[in-house]
Amino acid sequence: MMRAVDIIEKKKQNEVLNKDEIDFMVQGYTKDEIPDYQMSAFLMTIYFNGMNTDEIANLTESFVNSGDQVDLSGIEGIKVDKHSTGGVGDKISLIVIPLVAEAGIPVAKMSGRGLGHTGGTIDKLESIKGFKTELTNKEFIDNVNKHKMAIVGQTSNLTPADKKIYALRDVTATIDSIPLIASSIMSKKIASGADAIVLDVKVGSGAFMKTLDDAKKLAETMVNIGKSLNRDTIAVITNMDQPLGHEVGNANEVKEAIKVLSGKGSEDETEIALAIAGNMCVLGGTFKDYESAYKYLKDSIHTGKALDKFKELIRIQGGDERVVDNPELLPSAKNSYNLLASEDGYIEEIDAEAIGITAMLLGAGRRTKEDKIDYGAGITINKKIGNLVKKGDILCLLRTNLDEFNEAIDRIQGAFVISDKKPETKPYIYHIIK
Repeated sequence: MMRAVDIIEKKKQNEVLNKDEIDFMVQGYTKDEIPDYQMSAFLMTIYFNGMNTDEIANLTESFVNSGDQVDLSGIEGIKVDKHSTGGVGDKISLIVIPLVAEAGIPVAKMSGRGLGHTGGTIDKLESIKGFKTELTNKEFIDNVNKHKMAIVGQTSNLTPADKKIYALRDVTATIDSIPLIASSIMSKKIASGADAIVLDVKVGSGAFMKTLDDAKKLAETMVNIGKSLNRDTIAVITNMDQPLGHEVGNANEVKEAIKVLSGKGSEDETEIALAIAGNMCVLGGTFKDYESAYKYLKDSIHTGKALDKFKELIRIQGGDERVVDNPELLPSAKNSYNLLASEDGYIEEIDAEAIGITAMLLGAGRRTKEDKIDYGAGITINKKIGNLVKKGDILCLLRTNLDEFNEAIDRIQGAFVISDKKPETKPYIYHIIK
């Protein structure tokens, strides 16, 4: 007979756990048969001793088996999903879904809401009047078969073990454990029914992974999980040392996604979106190599096909497609504040996390479950790393419908570091791990 204390002791001694032992802990805790204090001790042994590839795959599979699994067998073709580890101004999903669908690859996307200082794709899409992020399973599958795309919020009973364990990790200082992060992310993607997965692993001041070494470890771990569980998986490690593009906030980011799909977007988010979409197209089997996929996707932006596909996505999910041609129909904010440069020089650093937190304080994200989102709130970044500025130039513009937002103004102070020397340019994409 298994006992939690024996399994905790075994992992404390840095021994390898088998599938049944991991399953005993995960399912037992999910069913309230194992108390918080024993699961906390178990998580701490993983935090200090880590897990090998088989253990992490078994942990992920146990998370998957703890709840519902989405059956996408009714969708024709290889279903390719993408996931971002979270960033500031990250509207890549809004760009990638129509791009990949226009190329003929089915995108059956389940996305989440904002988490901490990072925005959520579902919140962004809900800034479009009428856009439905809840569809019946039949509507979801029919949309993908007919239009090659659909996006919904995650179902409530997807990986309940992960949800419960994540809450415990949050209060036991075990969040920053790569085996636990990787299994948490991959379990949701696998339970969502995808055949293949492209991961956008962010690294930098606005990401959960602050160093390139940690980002590579996480990316390699998740790719290995995918292989172990028979999912083709590619990880693209991308730069999050500053907000992506120029807009942060829900309606702001929809507007900027429209710009990218119109061929008028900033270079960083355009290149990252094309890299993610290109790898999705290869995994989807429509293109034999990345170069031909990339060329097709770039052409679809220039011909307007990608933008038309985004308009189609909005229409089939009940939204007001007129926002594509007239973004001013999206929510706006009545109050604003300009952050000015205090001296001449070059932008050396931007604290992306501070920008994300400021956007949340302006009302663009929820600090508690009871908070309502202000879809018009957000930040426009006027100056990026490497830009030359003069004293008094507008570094960024804050927008909100709050009458009192001094906390947000205080938080943004110091987010931009100005130097007399132009900083070295960093790549948008560091590595692609297959």
